[in-house]
Amino acid sequence: MKALILNSGKGSRMGDLTSKHPKCMTEIASMETIISRQLRQVEESGIKEVVITTGPFEDKLINYVESLGLDLDISFVCNPLYEDTNYIYSIYLARAFLNDTDLLLMHGDLVMENAVFFSFLEQEGSLMAGSTTKELPEKDFKAEILDGYISKVGISGFNYSYSVEPFYKLTKEDWEIWLSAIIDFCERRDDGDEEQGRKEKENLDGRESLGHNARFVTFWQKQYAEEALNTVLSKMNLKFYDIDNQLCQEVDNPEDLAVVVHLLSRVKNRTVYLCFSSDILYNAHFELLRKARRIGKVIVGVLTDEVVSSYKRYPLLSFSQRKEMFENIAGVDRVVEQDSLSYRKNLEHFKPDFVIHGDDWQNDFQKPIRDEVCSILAEYGGKLVEFPYVRDEKYKDLEKRSKAELAMPDFRRGRLRRELNMKGFVRVMEAHDGLTGLIVENTKVYKEGAAHQFDAMWVSSLCDSTAKGKPDIELVDMSSRFRTIEDITEITTKPIIFDGDTGGIKEHFVYTVRSLERLGVSMVIIEDKKGLKKNSLFGTEVEQTQDSIESFSEKIRAGKNAQRTKEFMICARIESLILEKGLDDALDRAFAFVDAGADAIMIHSRKKEPVEIFTFVERFRAADKETYIVVVPTSFNTVKEEEFKARGVNVVIYANQLMRASVPAMENAAKTILVNERAAECDKILMPFSEIIRLIPEEN
Repeated sequence: MKALILNSGKGSRMGDLTSKHPKCMTEIASMETIISRQLRQVEESGIKEVVITTGPFEDKLINYVESLGLDLDISFVCNPLYEDTNYIYSIYLARAFLNDTDLLLMHGDLVMENAVFFSFLEQEGSLMAGSTTKELPEKDFKAEILDGYISKVGISGFNYSYSVEPFYKLTKEDWEIWLSAIIDFCERRDDGDEEQGRKEKENLDGRESLGHNARFVTFWQKQYAEEALNTVLSKMNLKFYDIDNQLCQEVDNPEDLAVVVHLLSRVKNRTVYLCFSSDILYNAHFELLRKARRIGKVIVGVLTDEVVSSYKRYPLLSFSQRKEMFENIAGVDRVVEQDSLSYRKNLEHFKPDFVIHGDDWQNDFQKPIRDEVCSILAEYGGKLVEFPYVRDEKYKDLEKRSKAELAMPDFRRGRLRRELNMKGFVRVMEAHDGLTGLIVENTKVYKEGAAHQFDAMWVSSLCDSTAKGKPDIELVDMSSRFRTIEDITEITTKPIIFDGDTGGIKEHFVYTVRSLERLGVSMVIIEDKKGLKKNSLFGTEVEQTQDSIESFSEKIRAGKNAQRTKEFMICARIESLILEKGLDDALDRAFAFVDAGADAIMIHSRKKEPVEIFTFVERFRAADKETYIVVVPTSFNTVKEEEFKARGVNVVIYANQLMRASVPAMENAAKTILVNERAAECDKILMPFSEIIRLIPEEN
């Protein structure tokens, strides 16, 4: 595609403003003229070849355009008869540069906002810009529209439907039809007799005889090019493009200039708001920012780490790093924090003229967010602009690499502490093999405009032993337990909390800590018991011996001294309530274990009512507001996460639900086959294996 800009007119109606330079060099903003704005828009659109027709002050215009330093191939075509001809003749003189090409045609006094220019270019087919809302002008162009197509263009003489501007986008085929009509007009003679004109032309010496020396000007060369257009519109497919009330206006006189300067100032001061969660930017992101920049000053809202991790993968870059990344992108005027998926807070504060988003949120879980945005914008007259969502194929590779990095031990290990510091609360689900790890990794529930998912995985001694058909008495050795961790970490990215049982003897525990660190585990939980381990579910029904405060504190100290990274955490699990030794004993132990270096305290209870748990948390928080508190609500399972969080709990572990869900399902399948002596009835209650396979990544 080429661009044709018509600048051969005198601009006499501008008065003194055009006494020393062509009208297109009139300033419309600081350091911006009509022609500099047009050419920069053309350059940004990707068009490389431009033809500019010239008239008065040709040298000044050429020197000025060349001084702009634009990456454009510009050809200048002079119309020496600019005082006696119209721009139809300028086009005629430039015809050699305009063959066999799609064309963007505009008058040199046309000023338009970027949103109009670039949206216009993105449309398919041939177009002429106009407005269904502007009043019909007395002297400027109007057009008749039939089924969305332009059937006639002119200044006066017939009934017009809408105002139009001399701004065209033409396919090669349609432009050839119009150019042919322009050539026919310019090669006619004054009496309007086309055949006579052709005969006269044969006796004249080419282009010079058409005016360069003889200054012979015909009636047809004084017409608007649209007169020629009207003769061939029935052969073209010229669509009407509605710019509504956006800026796209010619500057014919000082009054027009004042209006355009005012409107352009308002356009330049408009604000556009976009929200990003991305820590990796690719072409589609930059294209969205470019489109936003064309509309107004760009404000980017960056979602906090807490918000991002609540509905998608944990960000590789922290909020401050992502904020800095956007601050360093050319054309971004301001970067702010967005601390919720809801836009309300920032929209009500900044009141942007536009919000820009991809169209991918029209039907998914974000639809309530979109509806809220539309409602807020309607309150003060803002607009939502949606562009087609584009998924770059490169993005898949980048995401794959990002997940690989998230899975690395050094990144995974510190992620739990970062999430706790960031959100203050995490939900954890048990996983006992690779498949359950994938379930915890990928399960999401969308509600109320947000996604809900698990933050971490609990590798339980009970479930690990059960999966191997062995009792939960520390019979499964650490090497086997570590292999379970490796199976999970190989295909997932989320943090892992490891059930370390009693931790074993102090001398062994230090090696366990270092091994867990190397594997990328974030936290180990050890219980303050000694001797042969018995599951806490049995409570006082079996003999269980609680370790002394001094001895268990020494084990904690040894573990903390052994660890080599700051991110790894040791959590002390207190069994006082299980063993019915009371709250005071539990609290004494908790404070002692914190003094020994414990990063977190897990308080456990077998009671269905959460009263003693709540009381412990309340009394502990009265003295210690920093140490993390962990609960496992297997018995007191009616408490909502929000209440735990409000009371000061930081970690909720769903310790065995996946194991407990799988056993009855498998038993039922086995019994169904035995009862029916075939698999048909069983298949009705089973998931197709093709769906199970989809959980498993093709490449790890």
